[in-house]
This record gives sequence, C-alpha cells and structure tokens, in this order.
Amino acid sequence: MSDGVTIDVVIAEVAGLARADLERWVALEWVRPERAEGLWLFHGIDIARVRLIHELAADLRVDEEAMPVVLSLLDQLYDARRRMRALAEAIAAAPEEPRRVVLEHIAAAQEPPNQL
Repeated sequence: MSDGVTIDVVIAEVAGLARADLERWVALEWVRPERAEGLWLFHGIDIARVRLIHELAADLRVDEEAMPVVLSLLDQLYDARRRMRALAEAIAAAPEEPRRVVLEHIAAAQEPPNQL
C-alpha cells in the first residue's frame, strides 16, 4: 500500500493534536494506520478519522468511555450512506419499468400512514 504519511505529519496537519492522544487512539484501535518498517503510515482515510476523533473529543467533549459507541454509530451511518448511494446508482441504471416500480414503492413508503 504505502504512500502514507508519518505520525509527525499527521500531528502537524491536525491543529491542537497531541502525539500522546494519537498514540493512545492507535493503541485503542480507533485509528488503524498501516504498519510498515516499524512506522505507522496514515492514509487520507486515517487522517480524516483522526480529525473526527479530535473534534469529538476536543470540541464536543466526547469522553473515552463514550467514544467507541459514537465511532461505531458513525461508522454504521457512513456505511448506510455508502449502501444507499450504491442502491441509488443501481436504480438509476435499471431499465425503465423496474425503476418506475421501485420509485413508486419508495414514494409510497414516504407517505404518512392513514389516521382514523
């Protein structure tokens, strides 16, 4: 893989990030950089996650006990968005009649239920 950046570069790029915090996040496996030749190599996705964790901890005051839950929920949300995007692309690529049927079902599901 490689082409990643070192921990020093990540610390320089993320304002206010302490080396000890980043090392702890890696140890807790909240961030999983590539390991190469005794170094951690952080890729774009790792740096984005470091920024997210830093923002959650510093700005939103999410503590270490709650952080795994918050990260898990965010991971699930991002995965659902990715799947929805793939589904939308598949629907867009479908032939006209099946696409119409799917879109009608989606529209019907969004209508409020009849109330008595």
